[in-house]
Amino acid sequence: MERITLPLVRETLPRRDPAGHKGDFGKVYCLCGSVGYTGAPVFASRAAVRMGAGLVYLGVPESIWQVVAVKSDEAMPRPLPSLDGRLALAALPLIERETEQCDAVLMGCGVGRSAESDALLRELTLRCRKPLILDADGINAWEAHIDMLDKRSGVTIMTPHEGEFIRVGGDLSLGREAAARTFAARHGVYLVLKGHRTLVAAPDGRLLENDTGNSGMAKGGSGDVLSGMILALLGQKAEPFSACCAAVWLHGYAGDLAAADKGETGMTPTDLLEQIPYAIKN
Repeated sequence: MERITLPLVRETLPRRDPAGHKGDFGKVYCLCGSVGYTGAPVFASRAAVRMGAGLVYLGVPESIWQVVAVKSDEAMPRPLPSLDGRLALAALPLIERETEQCDAVLMGCGVGRSAESDALLRELTLRCRKPLILDADGINAWEAHIDMLDKRSGVTIMTPHEGEFIRVGGDLSLGREAAARTFAARHGVYLVLKGHRTLVAAPDGRLLENDTGNSGMAKGGSGDVLSGMILALLGQKAEPFSACCAAVWLHGYAGDLAAADKGETGMTPTDLLEQIPYAIKN
């Protein structure tokens, strides 16, 4: 099994123009959060900032906007119509207007599940013309509807753990490698199948395994950080498969740096976030 290599990561990281301004380094949009899940949007948006995105917009239900706004220094949170603490269909035109101005979009971290929020995420996915990452409930919303996702045009990245992967029709009886490659080809998506030795699969059959990371990363919030990292690279125009591979490798390496500093038991996703700049610098 071929692995993600350091040269691939180095080649993928965008070069910073010394004369560049914030608009040159990607405008990205995170659609995340719900009542009870206020950490996810913060982790995802902070990770996008740490990976070099120039402007990070964050759409959250109005019911949690004040909490998220207090936690957000660099990202720009916007309140959206909500119903019972989750995103409402009434948010559709506002989100479309925001995402149209961005270079890449992330949907699903901490969004929660309801018939209305699921319907909103599916509709947005099919309408969105920008490179799109689906994570967490952005994936779960396609339960029993996965074949509809094939209608989407444009780059789609899905970042499931094994439970989410099975929920949308992934067949792990084939083994992780064959399952990832088959799913990516069948649905035309770039798949990041998370877990020990995370796999990255492309629709054209490319498949690589990651060998960085540790058990201290097995905590709620780590996946949100990864999604934000991929988002920032997409916003900076990295090729999708390379963006996924580089983000996965750096995510694990940042986790290894955090573990070296604080140990696997006590490290947190916040520690992981703080190590991203050092992972890139090293």
